[in-house]
Amino acid sequence: MGFLSGPFSLLLFLFLLLFANLAQAATDYTTLVYKGCAKQTFQDPTGVYSQALSALFGSLVQQSTKAKFFNTTTGTGQTTITGLFQCRGDLSANDCYNCVSNLPVLTDKLCGKTIAARLQLYGCYMLYEVAGFSQISGMEMLFKTCGATNVAGTGFQERRDSAFQTLVNGVVSGHGFYTTNYESVYLLGQCEGDVGDSDCGECVKSAVQRAQVECGSSISGQIYLHKCFISYSYYPNGVPRRSSSSSSSASYSSGTGQNTGKTVAIILGGAAGVGFLVICLMFARNMMKKRDGTRKILSFSFLHMHFPFADMVEGVQFNFVQIFERERWILKKAKIHSFLRWILSSHSLVFQAPKFLARQILLFTK
Repeated sequence: MGFLSGPFSLLLFLFLLLFANLAQAATDYTTLVYKGCAKQTFQDPTGVYSQALSALFGSLVQQSTKAKFFNTTTGTGQTTITGLFQCRGDLSANDCYNCVSNLPVLTDKLCGKTIAARLQLYGCYMLYEVAGFSQISGMEMLFKTCGATNVAGTGFQERRDSAFQTLVNGVVSGHGFYTTNYESVYLLGQCEGDVGDSDCGECVKSAVQRAQVECGSSISGQIYLHKCFISYSYYPNGVPRRSSSSSSSASYSSGTGQNTGKTVAIILGGAAGVGFLVICLMFARNMMKKRDGTRKILSFSFLHMHFPFADMVEGVQFNFVQIFERERWILKKAKIHSFLRWILSSHSLVFQAPKFLARQILLFTK
């Protein structure tokens, strides 16, 4: 059967593009920020270290469904391994789990069997170390990134520095996490979960001082210390609406950030409307046609919200296309964020890494 054409193809493309953007927004928190890997690897002929590390990872991932910070220890004696994870304070419980569950595989891939490692994603981080590994100061800078230099004219640095002071005060009153919008500057700060309020304030203050020196007049920046991190961005036309969500176990303060649940609901509502329109048009078109006794429709399933006609689907046909890393940006993003798994959550997709993408999905009714 041929591909769909005409206005129906355009509608389908727009619908898939909407989901691609949604998937990108929803999964940005899993993007790698930095990695830190010890140079020394395990001497592990019996596999004891590997077993202890695997048990540690399993415990951390399991706890990420219940908390945004957790530390634990596995093994005994010289094989003792200590580890922890922390999620950003504005992630939902489900997003926290999704973020943390990526870290064990990434750690093994990027660091191998080293005696200590730390991986930071935008939404969470995980670290572990074998007993006896040398400790570092909580104020030590691990990573920095600075954006473009100031193009906002005079007064920017004074405005940013005033915003920084608000952030320092905010993480103390917010018990370790704080976001705010201050005169067109969006700021976020967080301390490791076991750091007290006073020490958290000192850590964030140190990160702020680092940002002032390291990033200078940059209009955005991120500073990661061992026990805390901050980020800031200046928006000359005003801070765009951002999302922030919390579970009942989270304790933090927020400025004018918007609730993630509301934002996602709005996006889902728009996606559902577009999707339903596409489905109705496809269904109406194919109700008037028969091809060898089999009618073709599209039926999408997003998370647990099923659109009409899902029970009529008899078979699924996938058409694959090979692409290179720099080609077809939208489709590349579609693969990275796996949004096709969300559209057809009731059907499993086997991703043929590294360069496969589904160009079109055809569903056939009974």
